[in-house]
Amino acid sequence: LSSLAATLLPVVLGLLTLLPHSILGKPAEEAANAGSSALLQRVKRGWVWNQFFVLEEYTGLEPLYIGKLHSDMDKGDGSIKYILTGEGAGTTFTIDDSTGDIHAIQRLDREVKAQYALRAQARNRLTDRPLEPESEFIVKIQDINDNEPKFLDGPYQASVPEMSKIGTSVIQLTATDADDPTYGNSARVVYSILEGQPYFSVDAKTGVVRVSLADMDRETRENYSVVIQAKDMGGQLGGLAGTTTINITLSDINDNPPMFDQRLYQMSIPESAPVGSVVGRIWAKDRDIGVNAEMRYSIIDGDGRDTFDISTDPTNLFGIITVKKPLDFEKKPSYTLKVEGANINVDPSLRYRGPFKDVTIVHVSVEDVDEPPVFDLPVYYIELPEDAEIGTMLKTVSARDPDAANNTVRYSIERSSDPDKFFYIEITSGSLMTVRWLDREEIGWHNITVLAMEMNNPSQIASVSVAIKVLDVNDNPPSLAHYLEAYVCETAKAGQLIQTVTAVDPDEPLGGQHFYYSLAPEAANNPNFTLKDNQDNTAWILTRRGGWSQQDQTIFYLPIVITDGEQPVQTSTSTLTIRVCSCDQKGNVMSCNAEAYSLPASLSRGALIAILACIFVLLVMILLMLSLRTHRKKPYLCDEEENVHENIVRYDDEGGGEEDTEAFDIAAMWNPREAHNHHLGKMRQDMLPEIESLSRYVPQACVMGGGGGGDSNVHGYVLAKLLEADMDPCAPPYDSLQTYAYEGEGSIAESLSSLQSGTSNTDHEYDYLNDWGPRFKKLAEMYGVLETNSPPLW
Repeated sequence: LSSLAATLLPVVLGLLTLLPHSILGKPAEEAANAGSSALLQRVKRGWVWNQFFVLEEYTGLEPLYIGKLHSDMDKGDGSIKYILTGEGAGTTFTIDDSTGDIHAIQRLDREVKAQYALRAQARNRLTDRPLEPESEFIVKIQDINDNEPKFLDGPYQASVPEMSKIGTSVIQLTATDADDPTYGNSARVVYSILEGQPYFSVDAKTGVVRVSLADMDRETRENYSVVIQAKDMGGQLGGLAGTTTINITLSDINDNPPMFDQRLYQMSIPESAPVGSVVGRIWAKDRDIGVNAEMRYSIIDGDGRDTFDISTDPTNLFGIITVKKPLDFEKKPSYTLKVEGANINVDPSLRYRGPFKDVTIVHVSVEDVDEPPVFDLPVYYIELPEDAEIGTMLKTVSARDPDAANNTVRYSIERSSDPDKFFYIEITSGSLMTVRWLDREEIGWHNITVLAMEMNNPSQIASVSVAIKVLDVNDNPPSLAHYLEAYVCETAKAGQLIQTVTAVDPDEPLGGQHFYYSLAPEAANNPNFTLKDNQDNTAWILTRRGGWSQQDQTIFYLPIVITDGEQPVQTSTSTLTIRVCSCDQKGNVMSCNAEAYSLPASLSRGALIAILACIFVLLVMILLMLSLRTHRKKPYLCDEEENVHENIVRYDDEGGGEEDTEAFDIAAMWNPREAHNHHLGKMRQDMLPEIESLSRYVPQACVMGGGGGGDSNVHGYVLAKLLEADMDPCAPPYDSLQTYAYEGEGSIAESLSSLQSGTSNTDHEYDYLNDWGPRFKKLAEMYGVLETNSPPLW
């Protein structure tokens, strides 16, 4: 009842305020006439109002009555018309223009709009003239509790460390109520927890969620779902409520020590595993997660501390055991390791829950593997003089099978390391010896590779490097270095130095080079030059006389004997060539050739004219000879009728192809008798061939038609063409090729060309044509030597 009274009281007050004074009591004029004082007089006002109040969320079927407008001029005869304008006029609010009653025709919501500003005016209905000035009033929407509190950011995610104390703050929630917080308790929110007890609690006023249970363990339970309620009206009965969910996660702390899942690990690895190979991995499990579970592993004891190593994998969770030193099953077949795993990140406040480390035992077994042989030395070094005899034994290399079987080993030299085959190794003993002469000056070092292979398993091969240094022996004579020529100026005097000579020796004695110089016995007493040994591996060549002249002698040869100082002593003789040269005053060479006798400085005019005339005659003769040679190269062509279907190509000139119409007159071939009669009396102008015509071997009987038939016609035709070629001055030169037919491919006679017949002056024999079969019978008759009493035709 109190709540209902509080709601209706403002409405009643508003209605009383809007009623005109004529309704509420005496008119204002009567009050003034009966007034208590003549000095105070009230001014007449047509509108008496302040504001309207209306409740939101009206759900009735009829329009909601808000208030009534009334003017003192309204006599009730309908002559006044009320007009309403402003916010919501006509859409949300309507007015009865006759009575002035105001109604709300739409549902009002304070949370959407809390008040409306409207304007009212009374007008004459007939003239539409305003009877009073326009006045403004406000319609306020009065709030009711129609909105529940809301959590705008829910659902929420929060975390709190495990093992937190009671009262530890987790998160603060805030619910929003759209109702008017200044009117009643509609917006006063109270918080409570619906789900999540007894682990968490919430402050009723502030909405702070706190831990309400001590020692919550993440490893036992990690996630919690808490439901929080916010209720308005101060939590009283009838208030509206809203809820949200908080997903709370217990974050991890390092409160659990690590522990190996096994107290003894068994691992194995072959002995051939290289250093760095992984043997296995171990894991000290930790119930914590993240950085709180990261581990550090170490080998703290055991006989394998120096042979194996342990490291942590990239996740910092597992321990990786690796090989630190080479393994040998025959020496030690197993190892024992004591491994410790400890947390890296330890909270000092939780050390009482430790120790945060654990220990385990790892047993590693080494597996036997068939290994290749092992040499007794990693590398061999041998020194050998270069004059060592063939077959000299250098050294014996030794290798053994490291396995328990101890198989026999065979030796060999890798061919690529000794391509010239200077050395040989005995296959069973490993004795290394020479098989060729060595020369330090050619190859000073030999680096060979010796292979050792097991007999029972040829795939097991080992290798070792053998470095052989070839020691020097004095086996090369010295010789003069650089140039073997010198010069002496014509102006040189006796005792003058003309050349300093030095020697080189490819040998390299330990004490250094020592050379001794002297003149050869046959030149020791020569009157021209002498030699002085400077005892510093050099010698001077000095003159014994002066008065040198190129006219007397231009070259002198001086044999020099050079001897080294090592055993066995090596000697050589080198000849120094000394030229007599013309030099300037400073001793620089000008000329080392004998000068010809000089001509007079000037010639007479007649001599010059004679020389020029000779040169002119020579030029004319050369031009004439060139012109004649060019003229002789032109072909001898007489006939004007030409045929483009057959050409003659000279070997010394490029032919013109089918466009060359001056090569040969084929018309003559079709009339050999005419050609014979026409050219018979003409003789050729060029040289006769060195080889006589083959037609002289043809019997006269064949020429005169003794054969009869078609064969004789062909025979006569060919003979006529031969005669024409010999007698016709306009025929092509003798170094030409005339093609009468095409030789087919595959002919056993090969080429019948006579181009190479000039290589011999002997007569050609063609009796072999009889052996070539019936296809060459005609040629055999034409060119073969037959018995006949008739003399040749020519």
